[in-house]
Amino acid sequence: MMKNTMLEMSRYAALARQAVAEGIVLLKNEAVLPLASGGRAALFGYAQFHYYQSGTGSGGLVNTAHVPNLPEVLGGPDGYQLDAEVQARYAAWLAEHPYEMGTGWAQEPWFQPEMPLDEDFVRAAAQRAETAFIVIGRTAGEDQDNSNTPGSFLLTEGEENMLALVCRHFKKSVVLLNVGNIIDMQWVMRYNPGAVAYIWQGGQEGCRGVLDVLNGTVNPCGKLPDTIACTPADYPAADHYGADDRNIYAEDIYVGYRYFETFAPEKVLYPFGFGLSYTKFEVRLLSADETADGITAFAAVQNTGSCPGKEVVQLYCTAPQGRLGKPSKVLCAFAKTRTLAHGESQTLTLKAPWRNFASYDDSGVTGHKSAFVLEAGEYRFSLGTDVRSVEEAFTVTLPLMVVEQLESAAAPAVAFERLRPSADGTPAWEPVPTEEERPEPRRAARLPREWLQTGDKGIRLRDVADGTTAMADFVAQFSDEELCTIVRGEGMNSPRVTPGTAGAIGGVSDALQRYGLPAACCSDGPSGIRMDCGTVAFAMPNGTCLAATFNEGLSEELYSMEGLELRKNHVDTLLGPGINIHRHPLNGRNFEYFSEDPLLTGKMACAQLRGMHRWGVTGTIKHFATNNQEHRRHFVESVVSERALREIYLRGFEIAVKEGHARSIMTSYNPLNGYWTASNYDLVTTILRGQWCYTGIVMSDWWAEGNDRDGAGSTKHVAAMVRAQNDVFMVVTDPEHNSGSDDLAVALTEGRLIRGELQRSAANICRFLLQTPAFRRSIGRTTALDAQLEAMAEQDMQQAAQNGQPLTLHGGVSIDPAAIDNGYRRTTAFCVMVEQGGAYTLHLRCRAMPGNSPLAQIPVSIFAGRVFVKTITITGAQTDWCEFTAALPAVDAGKTFYLRFYFGQSGMELDAVTLDLLS
Repeated sequence: MMKNTMLEMSRYAALARQAVAEGIVLLKNEAVLPLASGGRAALFGYAQFHYYQSGTGSGGLVNTAHVPNLPEVLGGPDGYQLDAEVQARYAAWLAEHPYEMGTGWAQEPWFQPEMPLDEDFVRAAAQRAETAFIVIGRTAGEDQDNSNTPGSFLLTEGEENMLALVCRHFKKSVVLLNVGNIIDMQWVMRYNPGAVAYIWQGGQEGCRGVLDVLNGTVNPCGKLPDTIACTPADYPAADHYGADDRNIYAEDIYVGYRYFETFAPEKVLYPFGFGLSYTKFEVRLLSADETADGITAFAAVQNTGSCPGKEVVQLYCTAPQGRLGKPSKVLCAFAKTRTLAHGESQTLTLKAPWRNFASYDDSGVTGHKSAFVLEAGEYRFSLGTDVRSVEEAFTVTLPLMVVEQLESAAAPAVAFERLRPSADGTPAWEPVPTEEERPEPRRAARLPREWLQTGDKGIRLRDVADGTTAMADFVAQFSDEELCTIVRGEGMNSPRVTPGTAGAIGGVSDALQRYGLPAACCSDGPSGIRMDCGTVAFAMPNGTCLAATFNEGLSEELYSMEGLELRKNHVDTLLGPGINIHRHPLNGRNFEYFSEDPLLTGKMACAQLRGMHRWGVTGTIKHFATNNQEHRRHFVESVVSERALREIYLRGFEIAVKEGHARSIMTSYNPLNGYWTASNYDLVTTILRGQWCYTGIVMSDWWAEGNDRDGAGSTKHVAAMVRAQNDVFMVVTDPEHNSGSDDLAVALTEGRLIRGELQRSAANICRFLLQTPAFRRSIGRTTALDAQLEAMAEQDMQQAAQNGQPLTLHGGVSIDPAAIDNGYRRTTAFCVMVEQGGAYTLHLRCRAMPGNSPLAQIPVSIFAGRVFVKTITITGAQTDWCEFTAALPAVDAGKTFYLRFYFGQSGMELDAVTLDLLS
């Protein structure tokens, strides 16, 4: 067996557990932690029993193995003696107050009500146990933002009462925040707990990682990837966030710490990059060199405390204000040590290319319009462990330097004013430069060359792979109908790819597959592989938790395991990482994204891509770009200066493309500066492909809209997307027959779209396919690794079948509907012994239960062994009995197979389920 190639689940779990532990951010510790194992402790808070492993929506729907909760882990080996009376009181209360799931997509409650506590009960518990753990939980997710209300950003009355009583009576109190992103922290001053830690949403190994930090197995070394201010109103985007139709990004580049350190340091509770340790470190500069590419600093880090630990060193630049105006500090490099023993030192190298602290001149005030420049003056570099505690380490005096000359693109058409420092450093405002030329003339001047259509010449995609045929000659074979088909993705749950996944790309018709195009599989999402057929996958720590590690190497190793799991499940691209900027703390999808800082965001994205690329699979970085709120995300326009785009909102994507070699990108739902992003030519072609030299594919988000300038958005405007070089519209149920009724054929006839543009996107798609495991499988070029992973998948299925209910098949059989668990995301399996072989048909009679939303989608997926049979979906409006059939693969007498039912949602009532032999 090849070393380090098998998907070793124990190693996978250990890496995830380490990532959780390193991502935990300790904000306060008054000699409470670490707490040695074996002591007596009481555990408070509803979330202890329902640990939030991730947020909701496409980024959280991972079918996992058992996820232990906090009582299981903290009360187990290496944990503590949990107070039995407190646990019993909660158990009784939970029996009468079960976990509230909500009514469907984007309707989940963000919190669960707390059990009321009385003073006598808490006082008695404090007499039995010295330490109390208080767990506060929140979820959040797609299609619904957070709000500045109790139960979302703010604490509930029940949580406040719990904190007041427990912190008052226990000698030691530790608050654990099981949340996806930052929440209100003003309560720390009110209740003064002994310790406070963000434990985030850590996936299936989350609670084990928490224990490692609490008992000191791992020294906390996580750092805040966001600034925690006093209130949401203190964030610079507050007055321009949450609109229905248009958000003006008036704060410009002053996002997060760039704003607070420049204009409002007094509003910060916990600064960016902050996080406590159980030990102490000394950081000092050894030397700093100016090179042709930028600045390289060498820092010595010594553990001067009493226990082993890791430290993150951060290098910030304070640039001269010049004509452009600059933030007080900008993170330009960071590095993390290995675990250092007491007295041990390590030298870290921090490389800061010029671009990491250059400014984009979108007005020409420096004399170099549309260029990244370093204005003349003194650049002061500070070294330390968070943005507030850093100390000036060295200075560099530079002349005016043009770091990169570009051309203006994606500038706003709407006039507005943006924030900048005045001469005395106070906030001032200046007009934002608006577009000088629309992108349409640029597109017209740069149309791709059309390849003369030849019809099918017998050239296949493997010929391109072997170098015997040029891509142009291969694509020239495609008819107009085939060109229109290839730019449509098929989904969800395409039968051409792994069951339950988000979509298929490339060979989405029989005609295209005859050219040797495989159907490449893409699956949600950042928190692990989402397979809505019930297939179990590994649940990953959320994006904010991983960013808080500041550990690129650890993330790369973790996502190397993810890459193996993707390959095992025949998934070619994971729809993640999500790398939008945390513009405001109320964004419901912040849990998927990394940080308020673009450098940290880009570096963490690169780490994940490198890990997946080891095994030939990739990630689709998303959402390109400015997807910074969920409220009306399909419609609300982001109006952003070109400078803010270049320095903040596009920078993480640029790093992922140039350093992480991204090969798949997803555009966002929202319009940006006049164009829905999937049809934004300047964004997708001028900047991404032209200036960044990107050669991969670009896909839309699912059922995203496109538009012509000044026109309304529509999912039917796919021609505008292809013109922009958004290669694939995701998704339709039947790409060959245009089930989405898009305008491609009409636009081609009318000249609004030229054949060369369709051919260009087809070539982009084919180049992507050439790099996929799906293509290598299609031509029989698999490896020993593929054989190993296939054997693992088969073993997984066999093990699951062993636990199935026995069923004998002889001509026909009825299955008791009561034997099938039709609950939310529940699986029921039958181990079927075949006495009479042949082809069988499954008949299912069902209806929607009362109380469902009429729009609710209620699916059940059916499998025979590893073969996906069918997904049957009804809506909440189908309250009358409905009949469905599904043909099973033919089976031989004497064989055994595994029949499985998986319910993606609750709400379906079953009346009859039978298997009948076809005559």
